[in-house]
This record gives sequence, C-alpha cells and structure tokens, in this order.
Amino acid sequence: MASRLQQIQKHISDPAIMSGEFWQDVPLAPPDSIFKLTAAYNTDSYPKKVNLGVGAYRDNDGKPWVLPVVKKATEKLLSDPLYNHEYLPITGLPEFTSAAAKLILGPDSSAIADGRVASAQTISGTGACHLAALFLIKFYGFNGPKHVFLSNPTWVNHHALFKNVGITPVEYPYYDPHTFGLDLQGFKTALENAPPRSVILMHPCAHNPTGVDPTREQWKELAEVIIAKHHYAFFDCAYQGFASGDLDNDAWAVRYFVEKKVPMLVCQSFAKNAGLYGERVGALHIISPGQDTAHRVKSQLSVLQRSEISTPPMHGAKLMALILNDKELFEEWKRDIKTMAHRIISMREELYRLLTEGFETPGSWDHITRQIGMFSFTGLNAAQSQAMNDKAHVYMTTNGRISMAGLNTSNVRYVAESVDKAVRGTL
Repeated sequence: MASRLQQIQKHISDPAIMSGEFWQDVPLAPPDSIFKLTAAYNTDSYPKKVNLGVGAYRDNDGKPWVLPVVKKATEKLLSDPLYNHEYLPITGLPEFTSAAAKLILGPDSSAIADGRVASAQTISGTGACHLAALFLIKFYGFNGPKHVFLSNPTWVNHHALFKNVGITPVEYPYYDPHTFGLDLQGFKTALENAPPRSVILMHPCAHNPTGVDPTREQWKELAEVIIAKHHYAFFDCAYQGFASGDLDNDAWAVRYFVEKKVPMLVCQSFAKNAGLYGERVGALHIISPGQDTAHRVKSQLSVLQRSEISTPPMHGAKLMALILNDKELFEEWKRDIKTMAHRIISMREELYRLLTEGFETPGSWDHITRQIGMFSFTGLNAAQSQAMNDKAHVYMTTNGRISMAGLNTSNVRYVAESVDKAVRGTL
C-alpha cells in the first residue's frame, strides 16, 4: 500500500503534470491524405511534376483563379462607406441566405413561397454538413440506430463529420468499377432494404470523388424509392454550376425532390463555384412541411450555431450577396462559371483523345468524358496510381481519382503518357 501511495505522490509531483501537461498519451494522428499529397508535390523538384490531388480550380497556367466578378464585387464592397466589421446575426446575413436558397431551390420554388425553408449561413459546405448533422442528432426521429447512408465512395470527410456528432455512417453501393459508372440497381436495392425514415446523403451534381451522376430518369427512380420508404434526403451540393456550367441544370435533382415533397435538407458551398475557398461561404437549408415548423427549426439552428461559432464570417457572405442580388454581377458570375466548367470539360476531351488516339492505351476510356465535374475516377488501380506518384511525379490518390482542374494544355500530354505507361506496366 505504501509503495503504491509513493508511486502516486511521485506521479503527481512530476513537473510535466504540475505544469498542466496531461497529453503524453495522445496518439499521433495520420496526416490528411490530400494535404499529404500536396506537401509531397511542393517539395518535389522534378520539372514535369503535376498535382492532380487538390480539389480546387486552377487556370490553364496551373494557378489559382480569382473570378473577375469577385474582383468587381470586392471593389464595390470596399468602396461602400457603410461597410464595417460588425457581427452578423447568428444565422447569417439575410440577404445572402435568402438569395442562396433561391439559387439552389429555384426563384419560383413553392417551398420558398410558402415560407417552409429555414436557412442558416455556415462555414462553407463542411460547416453546413456539420450543422445539419448536429440538428439531426438532436431532433430527428431515427428509426432504430442513428445511421446516415453514404455513397461508396463519397467525400472522405463525410465519415468523420457524422461520427463526431454520434451518427454512424453506413455505405450504399454507388460506383460500379466494371462500367466506371453508376450502380443504379445496387443503389436502389440499398434504399429498399434500409429501415424506413433512414437519412440518405446524396450529391446532386458532380459527385465527389467519382464524377458519376445519375441521369434525370435515374433520379426519378431513386426518388420513387425514397418516397415509398419515407427516407430523409440529405443533399450536399458543393459544385452547383461547376458540373455542366449551368446553375439551373446542376440544381435539377434538388428541385425535383422539393417538387415531390420529399423530406429533405440541402448543404450548399460557394467555395468552388465562386472561387471563395478561404472565405468559407456556405448555407444550410432545411425544408419543412409548413411555415410554423420552419420557424421552430430555424430557432433551433440559431441555438446550435450560437454554441458552435457564435456568428458566421461576414466578408464572403457580403460578396456573394452582392453577386446574387445584382443582375449585372449575377450574369457575369454565370459567365465565369462557364469559363471554369468548360475548361475542365475540354481537358476531359483532350485526355480522352490522347489516351485513345494518341497512345492507344489498352482499355476503355469513355468514362473520362461521361463523368462530370472536377473529379474523375480514372480506373487506375492502387499499384498503378502509386507508380504515377512515385515514378511519373503525377500526384494523385491511390484510388485512381484525379482532379481534372490540375490538367492544362501544358501537362495533359505528359499525364496521358504516364497513364499509358502505368497501364502497360512500363513506368
């Protein structure tokens, strides 16, 4: 007994303990895979190196692009003598959130007209997903275990976001590696077998990481099952306009589900389509069955937001409010979006041409142009992807995903040649 007491006394007299350091046993976390790729790219001195890992738009010179409309809106904002740095309301800038809701739901949305939408400004799309998850864990009547169904694969951060609030991710089939397309039957079967009232997270456009989207007819089939099973639709929309170059076209699935009165929420980001990555501009919209319910939902979003971040940041929201509510700026923004989307589409077409006509690379490569948005699942396996990293200095994730925005007219031929060699085993 005395010996044990002496051990305890010695332990608590340790200088590290006395100084408040209690974290000696905290394990070292692995680095984020994408940031690790970027770090390796940055330290690589190879002259032909290419970064196809980062999920941010790059121009044809491989540089970050500040949208011309954002530059114009910034000048206009900073020249306003009333511009200040006061706190925003807890649920954000009203002229931003109302315009953001119209952008994704449509200006003539019955949900908006009926006052059934509760909106909150968030820390980009990530913050919208987090706030939505918090709201669900507190108020949603899960039918059994607290699960959220995620596509296999999905944006990797989805798993951590839900686990952190006590919701367990469960995967549903989505990507078919044999066709490089959608596993529609697997998706539908999973929806049919899921417990009624399950939460189903879906990407309405430019699916991350596969670039595989359902067609409109396939969305209708999926909606039928979701309605029949009384599921809850959780839309994470990070790429509106970035998929096709058309804001309305990329919002079609969301608007269709609203029209069909599917219980749902939408997480929205302006990082990609406005190039406001670091400004963290996003919104969460929860569609309620009635105006009174929407009022109560928003009151609880306010309580949750207050406990998390107090109030959201102002600058990016002010920029987007200007762009969304000014007809001239809005039209210019749509042109800028087309510039980004069409450059990526042109890179898909050139990569496909080089693989099929230029190098006659073994295999089928139609999926390169069938897929859409910033990312593409190339079909390269883990060994081939690792060879691309290690031997060709083309940095990509080992699941074969590449960011099409990392391609440009200066490097696309080198990337295609490297893919060809990886497939042939000659890298």
